[in-house]
Amino acid sequence: MKKVIVLPLAIVLITAFSCKKAKKEAKQEETKQVYTIVEDSTDIRFTAYKTTEKKPVGGTFTKISYDYTSSETAMETLNGLEFSIPVSSLFTNDTTNTRDPKILHFFFGVMENTELISGVLQFDENQNCSAKLTMNGVSAELPMEYEMANDSHFTFSGTMDLTKWNALEALASLNKACFDLHTGPDGVSKTWEDVAVKASILLEKK
Repeated sequence: MKKVIVLPLAIVLITAFSCKKAKKEAKQEETKQVYTIVEDSTDIRFTAYKTTEKKPVGGTFTKISYDYTSSETAMETLNGLEFSIPVSSLFTNDTTNTRDPKILHFFFGVMENTELISGVLQFDENQNCSAKLTMNGVSAELPMEYEMANDSHFTFSGTMDLTKWNALEALASLNKACFDLHTGPDGVSKTWEDVAVKASILLEKK
């Protein structure tokens, strides 16, 4: 009789423990937080250069779309992020309203398949960062340095060498259209092939 009583009691205890454990795991799963990108927090800026003195000309792209997978860490969320930038969202704050149309027509307009600049953000096993950019029908790596603040605010910087995207013909087209404006005191008109790029993005835990 003693064994008959103990066995059901053991079964009850085991069942209760299993249910309690399952509820605890389910609760932990429900409360697990992941990082997401704060809407409209992404900022992308560039600096191009003109004249042999290398005078800077700054600008930004006001629109960007992206696709990503939320994860438990900010870096995992950003790793593999796909983005797309409409070149029509170019803005250089030119008061004459002539610079932006020239860049769109004489630079981007002579490229192939460049309504959009697209790319993928990547981190390797050593946490080095790069963006695989596609422009002018060419995909090439753009190494990026980055800083992270409070595990949620990332800033990125890098320098594009336009030769990697076969964009020298487009650059020459732009320089021809802006010949006088890109001429310095030495009488030489020049538009440089390196373009500095900076970006920032904010994430939040939900």
